[in-house]
Amino acid sequence: MNKLNIQTRRIAQAASAGALVLASQAHAEVPASVTTALTDMKADALTVAGLVLVAIIAVVAFKFMRKGF
Repeated sequence: MNKLNIQTRRIAQAASAGALVLASQAHAEVPASVTTALTDMKADALTVAGLVLVAIIAVVAFKFMRKGF
């Protein structure tokens, strides 16, 4: 049982060390075109979300009017 615990700890240590190596490499510089595309996509997503919100409010208002005040 003790050998199993030692082996499990070593595997966990190796996995965490590998994760740290990958995390340190994740800080690469993003090209300007990608940043611009993400900014444009954010603006488009906000526009679509606003239109969906207006549509939901219109449906709820229509149902409320059909029901009667």
